[in-house]
Amino acid sequence: MRRFASLAALTAAAALALAGCAGPGSGAPGISTPSSPPSAPVTGALLGAGSSAQQGAIESWSARLTAAHPDAHATFDARDSGSGRQAFREGRASFAGSDVPFTPEEVTAGGFAACAKGSETVEIPAYVSPIAIVFTLRGVDSLKLDPTTIAGIFTGAITRWDDPAIVATNPKAKLPATPITPVHRSDASGTTANFTDYLDQTAPDVWTAGSVDSWPAGLRGEPAEKSSGIALAVRGGEGRIGYVDASAAEGLSSVMIRVGDDWVKPSAQGASAALDAARIEQGRAPGDLATRIDRGTTAEGAYPVLLIGYLIGCTRYEKPATAALVKAFFSIAVSNEGQKAAAAATGSAPISDELRTKAQFAIDLIG
Repeated sequence: MRRFASLAALTAAAALALAGCAGPGSGAPGISTPSSPPSAPVTGALLGAGSSAQQGAIESWSARLTAAHPDAHATFDARDSGSGRQAFREGRASFAGSDVPFTPEEVTAGGFAACAKGSETVEIPAYVSPIAIVFTLRGVDSLKLDPTTIAGIFTGAITRWDDPAIVATNPKAKLPATPITPVHRSDASGTTANFTDYLDQTAPDVWTAGSVDSWPAGLRGEPAEKSSGIALAVRGGEGRIGYVDASAAEGLSSVMIRVGDDWVKPSAQGASAALDAARIEQGRAPGDLATRIDRGTTAEGAYPVLLIGYLIGCTRYEKPATAALVKAFFSIAVSNEGQKAAAAATGSAPISDELRTKAQFAIDLIG
């Protein structure tokens, strides 16, 4: 009987352990709500790299990390998503902030020097922001453009502001014969990847370059570095149009886009509505929450020209202190307070409670 009791206890313990390893939606008990962020003090310096769009949000999370753990701080090299993923792959940064997740092929190939041997990657949607299509045109403060027209402008098929396609959706605007100068990113950018993904999904007959993070060679336009560079270029010349993270769009006129039968302007609420229509990609590891955005959604109020900024880390690090820092930082980022801080700093859209639950489950795999 003693042996039977011991066996029953071991079986129960094993069942609990397996339940703890199950992913969101698996039906296992005990994972309907996220665990609390780590309460034990963490110490040390954490280095990340990547998206310039995420810089304001990451700075707000870094401040909260130090407030909670005075001997810990995080720094972030904000260049672009491509350089952040590369720094993480080469082990020069312990985490990446990227507006584009690693592809399944990249994950399978492995070779992430930031991670310990045998580790899986963790990709957490933590920053959600609309991408504003901004322009400068004297006497015109508002424009309505459908996806085909936007694609025509950025491919060079539409070259003047009084083109019939623009006039058709803006019949009351005094549109001049001014030449159009599209402004695009010069660096490998998650903002570009998400903008071209929108064009690829909604106007594939006009935009044939696919979803890419580097602007296609051969297309007309003026290059600029980072969203701040595009915003500066658009402000600096008549007839220019570009695409920027909404945090960089202050003081510029923005395009309203057609969504179904409605015209929708960029907003945090619209980005949230579009995110609600998105789905986590199937076939990924339990901690990999890479998400597919439906750019053609007709959900009420949705603004599908948005980016999802991911925090990318490892389930295992060579140094336990690094794992503790990453886990604490990621937990702060997805917390209700962290999301509010990012929204206040950048105008981003807070993630939903459901996504927060899934994100915290993934974060709890670290270490």
